[in-house]
Amino acid sequence: MKELDILLEEFWIPKEKDKDLYYRIKDAIPRFKDFLEQKLGYKLIVNPYLIKLEKLPGKAESWMGIQDFDDKLEYAMLCLLLAFLEGKSAGEQFVLSEVTEFVQASFSGEEKLDWTLFRHRKSMVKVLRFATEIGIIRADDGDESKFMETAETEVLYDSTGLSRYFVRNFTGNIMNYTSWKDMESGEWLDLDRDRGRVRRNRVYRRLVMSPAVYSEGPEDPDYIYIRNQRGLLQKDMEEYLDSQLHVHKNGAFLVLDSSKNFKEVFPAQKSISDIALQVNALIVEQVKSGELTRREDDIIVISRVGFERRIEDVRVRQHTGWSKEYREMSPPRLYEEVIGYMKDFSMIEIREAEKEIRILPLCGKITGSYPKRFLSEE
Repeated sequence: MKELDILLEEFWIPKEKDKDLYYRIKDAIPRFKDFLEQKLGYKLIVNPYLIKLEKLPGKAESWMGIQDFDDKLEYAMLCLLLAFLEGKSAGEQFVLSEVTEFVQASFSGEEKLDWTLFRHRKSMVKVLRFATEIGIIRADDGDESKFMETAETEVLYDSTGLSRYFVRNFTGNIMNYTSWKDMESGEWLDLDRDRGRVRRNRVYRRLVMSPAVYSEGPEDPDYIYIRNQRGLLQKDMEEYLDSQLHVHKNGAFLVLDSSKNFKEVFPAQKSISDIALQVNALIVEQVKSGELTRREDDIIVISRVGFERRIEDVRVRQHTGWSKEYREMSPPRLYEEVIGYMKDFSMIEIREAEKEIRILPLCGKITGSYPKRFLSEE
Protein backbone atom coordinates (compact mmCIF):
# COMPACT_ATOMS: atom_id res chain seq x y z
CA MET A 1 0.00 0.00 0.00
CA LYS A 2 1.86 3.03 -1.29
CA GLU A 3 -0.21 5.45 0.79
CA LEU A 4 0.67 3.62 4.00
CA ASP A 5 4.36 3.65 3.03
CA ILE A 6 4.18 7.43 2.59
CA LEU A 7 2.53 7.91 5.99
CA LEU A 8 5.19 5.77 7.66
CA GLU A 9 8.03 7.61 5.91
CA GLU A 10 6.93 11.25 6.00
CA PHE A 11 6.58 13.33 9.16
CA TRP A 12 3.24 14.66 7.88
CA ILE A 13 1.35 15.46 4.68
CA PRO A 14 0.45 19.19 4.52
CA LYS A 15 -2.51 19.87 2.27
CA GLU A 16 -1.00 23.15 1.08
CA LYS A 17 2.16 21.41 -0.15
CA ASP A 18 0.51 18.62 -2.18
CA LYS A 19 -3.29 18.71 -2.36
CA ASP A 20 -3.54 15.64 -4.62
CA LEU A 21 -1.42 13.52 -2.27
CA TYR A 22 -3.40 14.77 0.74
CA TYR A 23 -6.71 13.59 -0.76
CA ARG A 24 -5.22 10.34 -2.09
CA ILE A 25 -4.02 9.37 1.38
CA LYS A 26 -7.23 10.56 3.02
CA ASP A 27 -9.27 8.33 0.70
CA ALA A 28 -6.97 5.34 1.35
CA ILE A 29 -7.00 5.55 5.17
CA PRO A 30 -9.98 3.19 5.71
CA ARG A 31 -7.96 0.35 4.10
CA PHE A 32 -5.27 0.37 6.81
CA LYS A 33 -6.74 2.37 9.72
CA ASP A 34 -7.32 -0.74 11.87
CA PHE A 35 -3.72 -1.88 11.33
CA LEU A 36 -2.40 1.52 12.45
CA GLU A 37 -4.66 1.85 15.48
CA GLN A 38 -5.01 -1.73 16.69
CA LYS A 39 -1.65 -3.29 15.80
CA LEU A 40 0.72 -0.32 15.95
CA GLY A 41 -1.30 1.73 18.44
CA TYR A 42 -0.68 4.90 16.44
CA LYS A 43 -2.87 7.98 16.42
CA LEU A 44 -3.83 9.37 13.02
CA ILE A 45 -4.52 13.11 12.79
CA VAL A 46 -6.66 14.19 9.84
CA ASN A 47 -7.82 17.81 9.60
CA PRO A 48 -8.28 20.43 6.85
CA TYR A 49 -4.58 21.36 7.05
CA LEU A 50 -2.66 18.09 7.19
CA ILE A 51 -2.59 14.36 7.74
CA LYS A 52 -0.12 13.17 10.37
CA LEU A 53 0.64 9.71 11.70
CA GLU A 54 2.09 10.07 15.19
CA LYS A 55 4.85 7.48 15.02
CA LEU A 56 6.28 6.36 18.34
CA PRO A 57 9.07 3.80 18.66
CA GLY A 58 8.56 0.47 20.37
CA LYS A 59 11.98 0.99 21.92
CA ALA A 60 14.06 4.16 21.88
CA GLU A 61 17.30 3.76 19.92
CA SER A 62 20.35 5.98 19.45
CA TRP A 63 19.74 6.69 15.74
CA MET A 64 16.31 8.18 16.37
CA GLY A 65 16.14 11.94 16.24
CA ILE A 66 16.61 14.79 13.81
CA GLN A 67 19.47 13.76 11.55
CA ASP A 68 20.72 17.31 10.93
CA PHE A 69 21.03 18.09 14.65
CA ASP A 70 24.34 17.39 16.39
CA ASP A 71 23.80 18.86 19.85
CA LYS A 72 21.15 19.05 22.57
CA LEU A 73 21.33 22.84 22.21
CA GLU A 74 19.64 22.58 18.79
CA TYR A 75 16.74 20.60 20.24
CA ALA A 76 16.35 23.24 22.95
CA MET A 77 16.31 25.99 20.32
CA LEU A 78 13.67 24.11 18.33
CA CYS A 79 11.44 23.85 21.41
CA LEU A 80 11.79 27.58 22.00
CA LEU A 81 10.99 28.30 18.34
CA LEU A 82 7.81 26.23 18.74
CA ALA A 83 6.96 28.23 21.86
CA PHE A 84 7.51 31.46 19.92
CA LEU A 85 5.19 30.26 17.13
CA GLU A 86 2.42 29.53 19.63
CA GLY A 87 1.67 33.23 19.56
CA LYS A 88 1.58 33.44 15.75
CA SER A 89 -1.46 32.64 13.63
CA ALA A 90 -1.27 31.07 10.17
CA GLY A 91 0.08 33.59 7.66
CA GLU A 92 1.36 35.99 10.31
CA GLN A 93 4.79 37.42 9.51
CA PHE A 94 7.80 37.95 11.76
CA VAL A 95 11.49 38.68 11.35
CA LEU A 96 14.52 36.68 12.42
CA SER A 97 15.56 39.15 15.13
CA GLU A 98 12.20 38.54 16.91
CA VAL A 99 13.00 34.82 17.05
CA THR A 100 16.60 35.22 18.22
CA GLU A 101 15.60 37.70 20.93
CA PHE A 102 12.86 35.36 22.19
CA VAL A 103 15.12 32.28 22.12
CA GLN A 104 17.96 34.09 23.88
CA ALA A 105 15.69 35.55 26.56
CA SER A 106 13.86 32.25 27.18
CA PHE A 107 16.84 29.89 27.15
CA SER A 108 17.51 28.50 30.63
CA GLY A 109 20.47 26.19 30.02
CA GLU A 110 23.72 26.33 31.95
CA GLU A 111 25.43 27.93 28.96
CA LYS A 112 23.97 31.32 28.03
CA LEU A 113 23.19 31.93 24.38
CA ASP A 114 25.51 34.46 22.80
CA TRP A 115 24.87 35.39 19.17
CA THR A 116 28.42 36.71 18.85
CA LEU A 117 29.55 33.05 18.98
CA PHE A 118 29.66 31.34 15.59
CA ARG A 119 28.73 27.99 17.16
CA HIS A 120 25.46 29.37 18.53
CA ARG A 121 24.58 31.13 15.28
CA LYS A 122 25.31 27.94 13.32
CA SER A 123 22.99 25.92 15.58
CA MET A 124 20.22 28.49 15.17
CA VAL A 125 20.57 28.31 11.37
CA LYS A 126 20.23 24.50 11.54
CA VAL A 127 17.00 24.88 13.49
CA LEU A 128 15.58 27.48 11.11
CA ARG A 129 16.43 25.34 8.08
CA PHE A 130 14.79 22.31 9.64
CA ALA A 131 11.69 24.34 10.53
CA THR A 132 11.49 25.57 6.93
CA GLU A 133 11.97 22.10 5.43
CA ILE A 134 9.38 20.50 7.73
CA GLY A 135 6.92 23.30 6.92
CA ILE A 136 6.24 25.12 10.19
CA ILE A 137 7.71 28.39 8.85
CA ARG A 138 8.23 29.79 5.36
CA ALA A 139 10.99 32.21 4.34
CA ASP A 140 9.41 35.17 2.54
CA ASP A 141 12.47 37.37 2.04
CA GLY A 142 16.13 36.85 2.92
CA ASP A 143 18.51 33.97 3.60
CA GLU A 144 19.03 32.63 7.14
CA SER A 145 22.42 31.11 6.19
CA LYS A 146 23.86 34.65 6.29
CA PHE A 147 23.11 34.65 10.03
CA MET A 148 26.19 32.42 10.38
CA GLU A 149 28.28 35.32 9.04
CA THR A 150 26.68 38.10 11.10
CA ALA A 151 24.06 38.29 13.83
CA GLU A 152 22.72 41.47 12.20
CA THR A 153 21.10 39.44 9.40
CA GLU A 154 17.35 39.84 8.94
CA VAL A 155 14.96 37.38 7.29
CA LEU A 156 11.21 37.78 6.88
CA TYR A 157 9.21 34.64 7.71
CA ASP A 158 5.58 33.51 7.59
CA SER A 159 4.06 31.18 10.15
CA THR A 160 2.22 28.33 8.40
CA GLY A 161 0.15 27.47 11.48
CA LEU A 162 1.37 23.85 11.44
CA SER A 163 3.65 24.25 14.46
CA ARG A 164 0.75 23.49 16.82
CA TYR A 165 0.62 19.94 15.40
CA PHE A 166 4.36 19.31 15.60
CA VAL A 167 4.55 17.98 19.16
CA ARG A 168 2.33 15.02 20.05
CA ASN A 169 -0.08 15.10 22.96
CA PHE A 170 1.32 13.49 26.10
CA THR A 171 -0.75 11.48 28.55
CA GLY A 172 0.96 13.08 31.55
CA ASN A 173 2.54 16.36 32.57
CA ILE A 174 5.93 16.45 30.85
CA MET A 175 7.16 18.94 33.44
CA ASN A 176 7.36 15.93 35.78
CA TYR A 177 9.50 13.91 33.37
CA THR A 178 13.20 13.62 34.17
CA SER A 179 14.40 11.46 31.25
CA TRP A 180 13.38 9.99 27.90
CA LYS A 181 12.35 6.81 29.75
CA ASP A 182 9.49 8.74 31.39
CA MET A 183 8.19 9.67 27.93
CA GLU A 184 8.51 6.08 26.76
CA SER A 185 6.60 4.64 29.71
CA GLY A 186 4.17 7.55 30.09
CA GLU A 187 2.11 6.48 27.08
CA TRP A 188 0.90 3.32 28.81
CA LEU A 189 0.20 4.82 32.24
CA ASP A 190 -0.51 1.96 34.69
CA LEU A 191 -1.00 -0.83 32.14
CA ASP A 192 1.17 -3.96 32.29
CA ARG A 193 3.91 -3.29 29.72
CA ASP A 194 4.58 -6.98 29.07
CA ARG A 195 1.07 -8.17 28.30
CA GLY A 196 -1.93 -7.54 26.06
CA ARG A 197 -2.29 -4.50 23.84
CA VAL A 198 0.82 -2.80 25.20
CA ARG A 199 3.11 -5.67 24.22
CA ARG A 200 1.38 -6.12 20.85
CA ASN A 201 1.77 -2.45 19.94
CA ARG A 202 5.39 -2.40 21.08
CA VAL A 203 6.36 -5.50 19.06
CA TYR A 204 4.68 -4.26 15.87
CA ARG A 205 6.35 -0.86 16.27
CA ARG A 206 9.78 -2.41 16.77
CA LEU A 207 9.42 -4.65 13.72
CA VAL A 208 8.22 -1.78 11.52
CA MET A 209 10.51 0.98 12.78
CA SER A 210 13.79 -0.78 13.66
CA PRO A 211 16.31 -2.63 11.48
CA ALA A 212 16.25 -5.64 13.82
CA VAL A 213 14.59 -6.98 16.96
CA TYR A 214 17.05 -9.09 18.93
CA SER A 215 16.19 -11.62 21.59
CA GLU A 216 17.29 -10.50 25.05
CA GLY A 217 17.10 -13.97 26.55
CA PRO A 218 14.61 -16.83 27.07
CA GLU A 219 12.30 -14.62 29.17
CA ASP A 220 12.20 -11.68 26.75
CA PRO A 221 8.42 -10.94 26.48
CA ASP A 222 8.72 -9.28 23.06
CA TYR A 223 10.57 -12.20 21.49
CA ILE A 224 8.19 -14.72 23.06
CA TYR A 225 5.35 -12.81 21.38
CA ILE A 226 7.18 -12.83 18.03
CA ARG A 227 7.70 -16.60 18.18
CA ASN A 228 4.14 -17.36 19.33
CA GLN A 229 2.42 -14.96 16.91
CA ARG A 230 4.77 -15.41 13.98
CA GLY A 231 2.01 -16.44 11.57
CA LEU A 232 -0.20 -13.44 12.35
CA LEU A 233 2.75 -11.05 12.22
CA GLN A 234 3.84 -12.44 8.85
CA LYS A 235 0.29 -12.14 7.47
CA ASP A 236 0.03 -8.48 8.52
CA MET A 237 3.47 -7.58 7.17
CA GLU A 238 2.64 -9.14 3.80
CA GLU A 239 -0.84 -7.63 3.58
CA TYR A 240 -0.06 -4.08 4.65
CA LEU A 241 3.66 -3.60 3.91
CA ASP A 242 4.34 -6.12 1.10
CA SER A 243 7.29 -7.36 3.17
CA GLN A 244 8.56 -10.61 4.65
CA LEU A 245 9.15 -11.32 8.34
CA HIS A 246 12.25 -13.43 8.98
CA VAL A 247 12.44 -14.92 12.48
CA HIS A 248 15.61 -16.65 13.69
CA LYS A 249 16.75 -18.00 17.03
CA ASN A 250 18.17 -14.67 18.20
CA GLY A 251 16.78 -12.05 15.85
CA ALA A 252 13.73 -11.01 13.83
CA PHE A 253 13.96 -8.83 10.72
CA LEU A 254 11.48 -7.22 8.37
CA VAL A 255 12.76 -7.73 4.82
CA LEU A 256 11.31 -5.14 2.45
CA ASP A 257 10.22 -5.87 -1.09
CA SER A 258 12.73 -4.61 -3.67
CA SER A 259 10.11 -2.17 -4.99
CA LYS A 260 10.12 -0.18 -1.73
CA ASN A 261 11.77 3.23 -2.00
CA PHE A 262 12.15 4.34 1.60
CA LYS A 263 14.81 6.99 2.22
CA GLU A 264 16.84 5.11 4.81
CA VAL A 265 17.11 1.35 4.29
CA PHE A 266 19.88 -1.22 4.27
CA PRO A 267 21.26 -2.11 1.84
CA ALA A 268 20.96 1.10 -0.16
CA GLN A 269 22.44 2.70 -3.28
CA LYS A 270 25.23 4.33 -1.30
CA SER A 271 28.95 3.62 -1.14
CA ILE A 272 28.84 3.39 2.66
CA SER A 273 26.18 0.68 2.33
CA ASP A 274 28.42 -1.29 -0.04
CA ILE A 275 31.32 -1.03 2.41
CA ALA A 276 29.14 -2.31 5.28
CA LEU A 277 28.07 -5.28 3.13
CA GLN A 278 31.74 -6.04 2.41
CA VAL A 279 32.65 -5.83 6.11
CA ASN A 280 29.79 -8.24 6.85
CA ALA A 281 31.10 -10.63 4.18
CA LEU A 282 34.55 -10.60 5.79
CA ILE A 283 33.03 -11.29 9.22
CA VAL A 284 31.11 -14.31 7.86
CA GLU A 285 34.27 -15.53 6.12
CA GLN A 286 36.24 -15.33 9.38
CA VAL A 287 33.48 -17.06 11.38
CA LYS A 288 33.58 -19.97 8.92
CA SER A 289 37.38 -20.15 9.14
CA GLY A 290 37.32 -20.07 12.95
CA GLU A 291 39.12 -16.72 13.24
CA LEU A 292 36.01 -15.22 14.87
CA THR A 293 33.81 -17.10 17.34
CA ARG A 294 30.10 -16.57 17.98
CA ARG A 295 28.59 -16.79 21.43
CA GLU A 296 25.44 -18.80 22.11
CA ASP A 297 23.36 -15.72 21.32
CA ASP A 298 25.14 -15.34 17.93
CA ILE A 299 26.99 -12.22 19.10
CA ILE A 300 30.71 -11.78 18.43
CA VAL A 301 32.72 -9.64 20.85
CA ILE A 302 35.81 -7.98 19.41
CA SER A 303 38.07 -5.09 20.36
CA ARG A 304 37.48 -1.80 18.58
CA VAL A 305 41.04 -1.95 17.24
CA GLY A 306 40.34 -5.44 15.87
CA PHE A 307 37.17 -4.22 14.16
CA GLU A 308 38.98 -1.25 12.63
CA ARG A 309 41.66 -3.63 11.35
CA ARG A 310 38.97 -5.58 9.51
CA ILE A 311 37.63 -2.41 7.92
CA GLU A 312 41.18 -1.75 6.74
CA ASP A 313 41.35 -5.28 5.30
CA VAL A 314 38.18 -4.59 3.34
CA ARG A 315 39.60 -1.27 2.12
CA VAL A 316 42.73 -2.98 0.81
CA ARG A 317 40.69 -5.70 -0.94
CA GLN A 318 37.77 -3.73 -2.33
CA HIS A 319 38.59 0.00 -2.47
CA THR A 320 38.90 0.08 -6.27
CA GLY A 321 35.11 -0.18 -6.51
CA TRP A 322 34.41 2.53 -3.93
CA SER A 323 33.40 6.09 -4.71
CA LYS A 324 36.17 8.69 -4.82
CA GLU A 325 35.06 10.10 -1.45
CA TYR A 326 35.71 6.83 0.37
CA ARG A 327 38.79 5.85 -1.66
CA GLU A 328 40.51 9.06 -0.60
CA MET A 329 39.15 9.22 2.96
CA SER A 330 41.68 9.04 5.80
CA PRO A 331 41.64 5.72 7.72
CA PRO A 332 40.44 7.22 11.06
CA ARG A 333 37.54 9.01 9.39
CA LEU A 334 36.66 5.90 7.35
CA TYR A 335 36.53 3.80 10.52
CA GLU A 336 34.25 6.35 12.21
CA GLU A 337 31.93 6.54 9.19
CA VAL A 338 31.59 2.75 8.83
CA ILE A 339 31.22 2.09 12.56
CA GLY A 340 28.62 4.85 12.93
CA TYR A 341 26.63 3.59 9.94
CA MET A 342 26.67 -0.03 11.10
CA LYS A 343 25.71 1.02 14.63
CA ASP A 344 22.69 2.97 13.40
CA PHE A 345 21.48 -0.07 11.45
CA SER A 346 21.77 -2.39 14.48
CA MET A 347 24.63 -4.38 12.96
CA ILE A 348 27.02 -3.60 15.80
CA GLU A 349 26.88 -2.27 19.33
CA ILE A 350 29.66 -0.12 20.76
CA ARG A 351 30.89 -0.61 24.31
CA GLU A 352 32.93 2.52 24.93
CA ALA A 353 34.05 1.66 28.47
CA GLU A 354 35.48 -1.71 27.45
CA LYS A 355 36.71 -0.40 24.07
CA GLU A 356 34.80 -3.30 22.54
CA ILE A 357 32.38 -3.79 19.68
CA ARG A 358 29.65 -6.41 19.73
CA ILE A 359 28.95 -7.75 16.25
CA LEU A 360 25.21 -8.51 16.09
CA PRO A 361 23.38 -11.23 14.08
CA LEU A 362 22.25 -8.88 11.27
CA CYS A 363 25.88 -8.78 10.04
CA GLY A 364 25.64 -12.43 9.12
CA LYS A 365 22.31 -12.10 7.35
CA ILE A 366 23.11 -9.49 4.70
CA THR A 367 26.52 -9.55 3.03
CA GLY A 368 27.96 -8.47 -0.29
CA SER A 369 31.10 -8.33 -2.37
CA TYR A 370 32.21 -7.39 -5.87
CA PRO A 371 32.36 -10.16 -8.50
CA LYS A 372 35.75 -11.86 -8.68
CA ARG A 373 35.99 -10.89 -12.33
CA PHE A 374 35.67 -7.20 -11.44
CA LEU A 375 38.40 -7.40 -8.80
CA SER A 376 40.76 -9.36 -11.05
CA GLU A 377 40.28 -6.85 -13.87
CA GLU A 378 41.01 -4.00 -11.49
